[in-house]
Amino acid sequence: MQPVTSSVLSFPGLEIKLYQRRVLRDGEDVPLTRLEYGTLAYLASSPGRVFTQEQIFEAVWDMDSDSCHSSVVNVIYNLRKKIEADSRNPMYIKTLLGVGYKFDMQSSGG
Repeated sequence: MQPVTSSVLSFPGLEIKLYQRRVLRDGEDVPLTRLEYGTLAYLASSPGRVFTQEQIFEAVWDMDSDSCHSSVVNVIYNLRKKIEADSRNPMYIKTLLGVGYKFDMQSSGG
């Protein structure tokens, strides 16, 4: 994962406290697994940048894999259920079909 200069990543309705490994959604703690937290921190550390499933897998799982698709898809699915108001219409983690995922810093809905 790339180094981040701030210890807290703040977005509308979402705060990621990197040094504490905590995520707050509207001020409430959100319990995340190691892989969910790692994926969220990885994406949110570079808002707007598109990452392939392979890039996410190699950075968060810290291993190479030819079959990372289902692992990343499952973690993104579970992560959206935990941090998104509507996981079917995500504000934070966007899918770019056939490309990958990005964290949308314009997540205020406007």
